[in-house]
Amino acid sequence: MYRPVVMGTQGMVAAAHPLASLAGINILKRGGNAIDAAIATNAVLNVTQPHMCGIGGDLFCLLYLARTAEVLFLNGSGRAPRGVSLEFFQNRRLKNIPPCSALAVTVPGCFAAWEEARERYGTLPLAELLAEAIAYAEGHPVSHKLAWYIAQYREILSQRQDTAAIFLPGGQPPRPGDILKQEELAATFRLLAKEGKKAFYEGPIAEAIAATVQEEGGFLDVEDLAGHTTVWGRPITTTYRGYTVYSTAPNSQGITALLALNIIEGFDLQAMGLDTADYIHHLVEAKKLAFADRDAYVSDPEFVSIPLETLLSKEYAARRRRLIDPQEAREAYPPGRLQGDTTYFAVVDREGNIVSCIQSIYFPFGTGMVARGTGILLHSRGAYFSLDPGHPNCLAPGKRTLHTLMAVIVARQGRPCLAFGTMGADGQPQTHLQVLSRMLDFGWNIQEAIEAPRWVHGSPLGDSPPRMYLENRFDPSVIEELRRRGHPVELLPPWSSEAGHAQGIFLDHDRGVLMGGADPRGDGYALGW
Repeated sequence: MYRPVVMGTQGMVAAAHPLASLAGINILKRGGNAIDAAIATNAVLNVTQPHMCGIGGDLFCLLYLARTAEVLFLNGSGRAPRGVSLEFFQNRRLKNIPPCSALAVTVPGCFAAWEEARERYGTLPLAELLAEAIAYAEGHPVSHKLAWYIAQYREILSQRQDTAAIFLPGGQPPRPGDILKQEELAATFRLLAKEGKKAFYEGPIAEAIAATVQEEGGFLDVEDLAGHTTVWGRPITTTYRGYTVYSTAPNSQGITALLALNIIEGFDLQAMGLDTADYIHHLVEAKKLAFADRDAYVSDPEFVSIPLETLLSKEYAARRRRLIDPQEAREAYPPGRLQGDTTYFAVVDREGNIVSCIQSIYFPFGTGMVARGTGILLHSRGAYFSLDPGHPNCLAPGKRTLHTLMAVIVARQGRPCLAFGTMGADGQPQTHLQVLSRMLDFGWNIQEAIEAPRWVHGSPLGDSPPRMYLENRFDPSVIEELRRRGHPVELLPPWSSEAGHAQGIFLDHDRGVLMGGADPRGDGYALGW
């Protein structure tokens, strides 16, 4: 292993930046629970990973409540503006919603989700949970990864004065170790700590967001923000070799990984052998089948009927499985006939409560727009809507787009044993499939499974025609055999961000030990005590 598994007995946080993990651990040590620590962790990620996440974006979360032994689904995604129309884009002959524009801004749902989770299940005041994020917003060292992203997206960040003032001080990208100051964001967090959700969705922050969007030709207004609601529900589930796998329900793409797991459950993966051409071929083809169904059926359940029971049935998986040729790759599969940048983190507290959470502003740095005077980067999630009138994810007023965000909790005999997730847009269910198979089929620990070489089909942000990208740590003979079977293979560097940044926590109930894993492809670290 590149890194050891991090172990603890009282609590564990696995996040995509060490300062975020530390903030969560500090809350747990002060007596806060997993929900409290998750908010503190996410707030620091907003500061240290502004290219990935923030309160200008959306959030999906699974919560396991130890007292009642139930898993809840928290949908913190926002809706398209009420004033938007498909005709607007058709009249301008646009085939897609431009991601770096005000047209891509939907209602940010992250902060409302924090507050609803805290009000229902948290124990500490918001001011205490935001304290470390405020301190880091006043100045923190830029990581190598953040410095790379700022340099890579310099052109986008330089287009707007408010954005450039934060991320390109003096007109230049910061170097690793330079101090990045986000003083307006610190002031925004102070206001939110004092006034809560109302300040964001009805007060001065809402006014700043709406004014900024409308000045650049977008549709979002203060009424859209004031009308936002967070949705609570139940996760979707399947079983896999004796485990119960919970995932985030639509409009999340969580179903995609469950569909793929159902398909590969019918194969003898151990007989194929881990990381052989047979093994990888069957997982990739299962991924293609799952994505075909996701794209055909999944969107906002308030706007389209999604046949979840049929899609997640073992009988349906068996029918889909029969389409796989063991020796030849298919470029794509039709859907079955029916009878986005991101950050993930997990928290477990001493009582056994679990938060499995994913949060995003979609494209790196979202739209590149900062709501004037707030320091809040606005997400570009609306760019994921289809502009095809016949597509289930077609844009409509008040609709929530299909989200690439997803998180999982895995249970064995009724007891949760794993919280896991990753960034990577369309790469997310593919990483879920690979990590879960390594752990559940082959017994690897969380850190080993995260560090193992990975493949991504189509690339995390999608391309056409699809390609198969493999980290170059796979055996050369395996790569050549995959090419022989028709997979259009391209190689990635050995620890490529294109393969996602994963984090997770495994719960060893027999020994009372928590085991955290974090991805060396990014800045992530797990911390426990």
